[in-house]
Order: sequence, then C-alpha cells, then structure tokens
Amino acid sequence: MNEHWQAIWLTLKLAGTTTALLLLLATPLAWWLARSRHWLSQPVAAIVSMPLVLPPTVLGFYLLLLLGPDGPVGALTQTLGLGTLPFTFGGLVVASVIYSLPFAVQPLQNAFAAVPSRMLEVAATLRASPRDRFLSIALPLARPGFLTAAVLSFAHTVGEFGVVLMIGGNIPGETKVLSVAIYDHVETLEYANAHWLSAGLVGFSFAVLLSLYLINGRVNGSAVRP
Repeated sequence: MNEHWQAIWLTLKLAGTTTALLLLLATPLAWWLARSRHWLSQPVAAIVSMPLVLPPTVLGFYLLLLLGPDGPVGALTQTLGLGTLPFTFGGLVVASVIYSLPFAVQPLQNAFAAVPSRMLEVAATLRASPRDRFLSIALPLARPGFLTAAVLSFAHTVGEFGVVLMIGGNIPGETKVLSVAIYDHVETLEYANAHWLSAGLVGFSFAVLLSLYLINGRVNGSAVRP
C-alpha cells in the first residue's frame, strides 16, 4: 500500500509540474498562433498537434534517442554535468510537457482567437503597449481557456502510460507513476490492486470531465445572459 501512495504522489507531482510548465510555455505560443499571419504558423500548429496522432511509443522512442547519452540533448546535459534525463523524474517532465503540449496550446489558442480584435485596436489608439493590451484585455477574456488548458493538461498527464514507460521505465519512487503501477499489477495477476488504482482513475476522469462541462456551462450561460 505504501508503494501505491508513492505512485499516487509521484503522479500528482508530475502532473502539477507539467501543468505549470505547460501554461508558461503554451501561453506565448498560443497567442502567436492565434494572432500571427506568418506562413510558419500553420507548420508550427501541425507540429504542436502531432502528439495527438503519434503513438506514445514512437514519441518515447525518439525522446530516448534525443535525450540519451548519444543524443544531442543528452550530450549537452552531460557536458553541463547534469547526467542524462532518461529514467529520471526530469526526463518524465520533459516527455510529459511535449506529449501534453496540444492539450494546453489548443484551448488557449481558441480563447485568444475569440478575443475581439476591435478591443485591442481601441486600446492601441489609447497608446496601450502590446504588453498592456495582452495583460489587461487578452488574459482576462481568455480565462476560461486557461482553466480548460490547466485541467486537460493535468488530467492528460495523470493518464499517460506509453511515453512515460518508454522514457522513465519502472523505478519505484522515481519514475513509477500510477499507470505503470496498474500495468505491473495486471502483469503479475494482482487484479485486486489493479482494480483499486484503476477505480480511482475512473473517478478522477469523471470528476475532470464534469468540471470542464460545468466551467463551459457557466461561461456560455454568462455569455448569453442579457
């Protein structure tokens, strides 16, 4: 049972860290994708969305090559005295950020795209800087998008399996998250333990989806209210 709580804590720690990093990275990227007319915006959007269609094992395999001792990132981290990232918690964070990136970028991109351009133009005529326009107009109006991005990123990270197994392996207390623990119990025919953990994830998934529907319902309700 202690091993179960260890896996739960590691999963929550990974999901929280990943969500925080994703919101920081996805916000400027989503704003650029929503507002830019540059020809690169479409290729970048396609790259961001690739984790939605790529098998997790494919992504995990190439991350192993990239972050491993013979990869360019692995060589850099070793030169800096940081060692290699595969089979460490840091490696899980990097893999999770990449794998869950579209779940943060797309809701934010849609929210930023819905910000009326007229409001930004009026603010510009009042000599508001681009930074002020973003902070005082775009961010408050995009708040529902931030909530959706945070919830989806957190939930998706909790449910990851293939990519975390490929990049992190199965090290208790270091990389053994809930999904990997369930797989181990099933593999060893410990169905009671697998059921206990799986039922918890089912309840968590339902709570996440319910919260998203409630958030969207409140936002839509306030939008149509006279």
